[in-house]
Amino acid sequence: MNRLILMRHAKAERDSASGRDVDRPLSARGVTDAGLVARALAQRGVRPDVALVSSAERTRQTWDAAHDAFGDVDVVIEAGLYDASAAALRRAVEAQEDRAGCLAVIAHNPGVHQLAVELLIEGAASPAAIERFATGFPTGAAAVFAVDANGRASLELFLRPRDVGGGADA
Repeated sequence: MNRLILMRHAKAERDSASGRDVDRPLSARGVTDAGLVARALAQRGVRPDVALVSSAERTRQTWDAAHDAFGDVDVVIEAGLYDASAAALRRAVEAQEDRAGCLAVIAHNPGVHQLAVELLIEGAASPAAIERFATGFPTGAAAVFAVDANGRASLELFLRPRDVGGGADA
């Protein structure tokens, strides 16, 4: 793997018909934001070969809104990514790293945010790069990391929906 995309699901509704958090769907704004961010990534040449997607409704819908921008991608729906810790997300990435040149992970906070910060620190990112994540990891945002031969990640790009004409901030 030479590139990793960490993406938080897009803006979701507050409730689901079932009352279960895992069943919360995306809002209309979330669908739009996911597509905008995916198209912006693709326009910059960032396209995953493999996507690991949490089994939650909102993450699957985020992928549904994003996938057309990327073309042919091998998608793996992983129940273990729902509300996963940074450590669990890292294990999922490591299990796929020999399978993809560019791996996308679509999951949830706080795990996505924590893993992004850990990768920044491990990669000796500048204080300015780390500070960019101090306010959190908004819904629909994507962080793209280049991964060197030693497995060290460096931030290439961080896109929030509002950076590409969307509106999700939380």
